[in-house]
Amino acid sequence: MLNLTLARIATTVCAAVSVLATGAELDPRARSGGALTTPLADSNAYAVPAPPLSAQQTQLFALGREAFDQRWVPAPQLGGPWGFGPTANGNKCTVCHEGNGRGPAPEQSGQTLRALLVRLSVAGANEFGGPMPHHDYGDQLNDLGVQDLVPAEGHATVNYTEREVAFADGETITLRAPQIQFEQLRFGAIAPSTMISARLAPPLIGLGLLEAIPEETLLAVAKQQATLGISGRPNYVWDVAAKKEVIGRFGLKANQPNIRQQVAAAFHGDLGVTSDYFPAENCPEVQKECRVLPPGGYPELTTRNIDAIQFFLRALAVPARRNLDDPMAQRGEQLFAQAQCAACHVPEIRTGAYPALPIGAEQAIHPYTDLLLHDMGEALADGRPDFKADGREWRTAPLWGLGLSAKVNGNASLLHDGRARDVAEAILWHGGEAQSAREAFRAMSKRDREALITFVESI
Repeated sequence: MLNLTLARIATTVCAAVSVLATGAELDPRARSGGALTTPLADSNAYAVPAPPLSAQQTQLFALGREAFDQRWVPAPQLGGPWGFGPTANGNKCTVCHEGNGRGPAPEQSGQTLRALLVRLSVAGANEFGGPMPHHDYGDQLNDLGVQDLVPAEGHATVNYTEREVAFADGETITLRAPQIQFEQLRFGAIAPSTMISARLAPPLIGLGLLEAIPEETLLAVAKQQATLGISGRPNYVWDVAAKKEVIGRFGLKANQPNIRQQVAAAFHGDLGVTSDYFPAENCPEVQKECRVLPPGGYPELTTRNIDAIQFFLRALAVPARRNLDDPMAQRGEQLFAQAQCAACHVPEIRTGAYPALPIGAEQAIHPYTDLLLHDMGEALADGRPDFKADGREWRTAPLWGLGLSAKVNGNASLLHDGRARDVAEAILWHGGEAQSAREAFRAMSKRDREALITFVESI
């Protein structure tokens, strides 16, 4: 383990030195992450630390990356830290976040899910105002158990229904809508009244910068949007450590307040690993085998590990914007603004004080998000409230680095459930407050549509 850690640190140092050497002369317009920008545009574009980190920070980043990549096992098995399960969706973070990128959606109907989680809840809210978990399956379906000891809760597959949409010039495009089907359910059928929401693992770049945006800035953006007839609003969620309601930033419905709680929630829900934030195993009363399996520790995710993973995610660099002088990209940027896409996908925003990572403080960044909730229409609705977010609302997704997704891990699925296979499909699914922007895109000439897509993929 020591040699592995030293190797990780050495690799991280070399990566940081390389980034500093190649990124020193970046065009200011390309600095999507301000001081936390990397010029890399290859498979490592989502994986390098922000330049410059101190020696101590570099070591913590490497330890965090190691813990993030670590395979977990159930006690008392060998091959990793104890704590996996008793039920889960994966045994390490990179099952869903390969290369720190977005997870892949199933390519065709009938395929089982890999990085697409299925959230479950029933009517009402829990004691903190969040979704009420299903009484037999909890708040997400876990398709892994412990061999010969704890059964998986069940399995889910996706089936796509397709429809054609025509652009104003007559060209057509096929959109696909996923429907979740359950199989081999261990603890009884899931009632039709159950609220079901498929969620694709998002990319992890720039999380520290998003955490550093002051709350008052987000509220000011919402106020400005209201003058344009756009009803962006923050989600307010429960902060477990602070024991109070605060603004939400992370998750597809902005249902987590900060990186630390997001990490703890993902370990708990996806890997079955407990922490000080979520100390109880996810074992509903009906799951007898789950309830008697001994835990791997108290808690299983130590403070040291969560500290390191939190810093790793805070310090990940953001890829630089590319093709700044490409006429197509420049034309696309104008069209993006004219269609009012920039009203929600805000091009520039400033971070505030950020003691957790001072180099990320007071930076002009270009995430193309407002971190606010917006009504995206019935076609994208999941009908599942999440704290203050209703069943039609989603957080504006950041667009930075989007064009490198396929290079990072071969996957370019978009939207909350991965239904969109490219930028054009993603735009055409927009409804609700974004309907006018969608129709503006649909009315464009083919060349203008290509220009707008070229711009989005250059961000």
